[in-house]
Amino acid sequence: MTAAARDRSVTAADLTDADRIGVELVRFMRTLNRAKSQLTKSGPDGIERLAYAVLFTLVHEGPLRTGKVAELLHAEISTISRQSRSLVAHGLIERRSDPVDGRASLLAPTEEGVRVFEENRAQRNKWLAEVLVDWPTADRETLADLLDRLNTGIEIHVS
Repeated sequence: MTAAARDRSVTAADLTDADRIGVELVRFMRTLNRAKSQLTKSGPDGIERLAYAVLFTLVHEGPLRTGKVAELLHAEISTISRQSRSLVAHGLIERRSDPVDGRASLLAPTEEGVRVFEENRAQRNKWLAEVLVDWPTADRETLADLLDRLNTGIEIHVS
């Protein structure tokens, strides 16, 4: 956030814009959730979508304790533990000894877990490319830039 933005009060026009954006974000989330449920309720071997969120987190963040995964996903530790057991059973993640505290364990993706993650990522990218195929390149780039900017702004305000 710029210094000028911090010093400026929110106006009625800002609130009107925020309301329109809020309505579109709710619509986006509903549409995205509907699309996700139509695409697949579970992945290979019956793995639930939340389990893929755990796998995604571990691929991107590296080995983590269960509690940290729960914190990052805004989920209960018991939920993450259940999903982790499923991922371990499917050979997609493994438990490793925590080098800092040998009594604790870390969750880490296996090679197969990374492969499955990349396969799911490719499927998502293909679907999204089909959705955006009629958009000009400049519009797709602008959307990506604006989403990055929005995510950064939200991350700053929830920290």
